[in-house]
Amino acid sequence: PRRSRRRKSVAIAYDPEQGDGVEPQRPRWEPRDWQEQLERIREMRRNRDAPVDEMGVDKCYDSSAPPQVMRYQVLLSLMLSSQTKDQVTSAAMLRLRQRGLTVDSVLQMDDATLGQIIYPVGFWRNKVKYIKQTTAILKEKYGGDIPSTVEELVQLPGVGPKMAHLAMNIAWDSVSGIAVDTHVHRITNRLKWVKKETKYPEETRVALEDWLPRDLWREINWLLVGFGQQTCLPVNPRCSQCLNQDICPAAKRC
Repeated sequence: PRRSRRRKSVAIAYDPEQGDGVEPQRPRWEPRDWQEQLERIREMRRNRDAPVDEMGVDKCYDSSAPPQVMRYQVLLSLMLSSQTKDQVTSAAMLRLRQRGLTVDSVLQMDDATLGQIIYPVGFWRNKVKYIKQTTAILKEKYGGDIPSTVEELVQLPGVGPKMAHLAMNIAWDSVSGIAVDTHVHRITNRLKWVKKETKYPEETRVALEDWLPRDLWREINWLLVGFGQQTCLPVNPRCSQCLNQDICPAAKRC
């Protein structure tokens, strides 16, 4: 935090036993019961049987493909997954891979064909346009690979912060930040894992990264997405089946 220039005019009381004139460091804010809530969510996710576990983005690419092709497939699956169920994204990626999913194959494909293959992913017409534009940029600027920084990834058409952080995680095996989608945004607000309510996923990401230990950043997206798909639903959450019912601020208690 930025130090106030008026600090000298403010009287600060120190513990006399310290004797060194150094202001004691304030304890970092963290949500109440968050560690117990996290452990209980891990327990509920132990079976790894949510759609994200079976058909999530990290299951959509060809793991035997050359690294550059694999990374491109990861990015494409992320672009397709926006506002689309995992089952639909997975099916679209399978159809694309059956035709040989590479930068060159997509550039050679006409828009109508690409649209037929990815339909019915959400906003498929826009995604056809974004995929073709992004693929052309990757070919021209990055030699057919994908960028290795969040800053460059979010400059690509159709790529937002959540996709960029997931691409860094899955494609580059680098934890650059917390990937906040609609599930993570909703659940962390319900659990009061943010100091004050946030309206947008990017606000939530900043709020979470301010206190959540970095060694949990990679896990938290996968954990909460599956939890949101199975238990903490957007409408009519299954509070009666949730192990956190007694310590969740948003729980509907019978």
